[in-house]
Amino acid sequence: MPEAIVQVSGLERRFGETVALGGISFAVTAGEVVGLLGHNGAGKTTTIRLLLGLLTPHGGTVRVFGMEPVVDGERVRARTGVVGESPGLDERLTAREVLQVFADLYDVPPALQRTRIPELLEQFGLAEAADRRVGTFSAGMRQRLALARCLLHDPELLLLDEPTTALDPVAAHQVRELIAERRREGRTILLATHNLDEAERLCDRVIILERGRVLVEGHPRELAAALGVPAQLTVEVEPVAIGQALEGLRWLGMTARSEPEPGRLTVERVTRSQVPELVAALVETGVPVYGVALQAPSLEDVYLALHQRASRR
Repeated sequence: MPEAIVQVSGLERRFGETVALGGISFAVTAGEVVGLLGHNGAGKTTTIRLLLGLLTPHGGTVRVFGMEPVVDGERVRARTGVVGESPGLDERLTAREVLQVFADLYDVPPALQRTRIPELLEQFGLAEAADRRVGTFSAGMRQRLALARCLLHDPELLLLDEPTTALDPVAAHQVRELIAERRREGRTILLATHNLDEAERLCDRVIILERGRVLVEGHPRELAAALGVPAQLTVEVEPVAIGQALEGLRWLGMTARSEPEPGRLTVERVTRSQVPELVAALVETGVPVYGVALQAPSLEDVYLALHQRASRR
């Protein structure tokens, strides 16, 4: 089994009377990209601060690289790269100077700095702006510099806390692509986000938090199946039989609509187990079926289903 880089068990944290974390448990293994999802206030940032040893737990245990962050925080942080919603850069410095300062703080040898800093500036599209002051940078450029900074010491674990929240769509796309590259390199990443599309594209697995507790954990498709979240089914039939097909589906109690492309229709709210019965019923009524394609539920569908279930409770 892969090594557990992060191991959290029954973790609790309060701020006065407010319960930020109410006993969450999860693990992140080596080379895995895990999404920590939830609304603002769900407990994502508190979790990351506990992993870094910046806060003390009020209950439960947390281990990073087998160490207790509140005791061995310096050693944990030496092996971890962190990027938050706010880059936290000194605007008076140039991009190159920012990286030099942090390389010194991370004890990166001078000889290695001379190759690594230019490489990172090039890799993150900042080579031409290397000697410009950070105060002149756009939000996207600052976040790219923050990502470059967190890789200076070649960390084994990346903790990314809402890294694209304040960015425009183009800059956010660039940052996601950079994160995707780190994923392809096999980096271990914990990505805290409330952006469902971002998590679905970048993560191997997601953990959904609600008011400081874990609602569910797993791959979006596994969660959709477990929750019975319906999907959409595209059906291709003989164009002249489209009306007959729609009538047959309505008789089965299904909601369907024809698409602009001749002979193609979409059936709403279909579970995987209903597909064979649906196709068989169409064929039995004399409708030639040429193809079907089940569109899996998205992470957004799963998220909405969870919140609807929570509301009913």
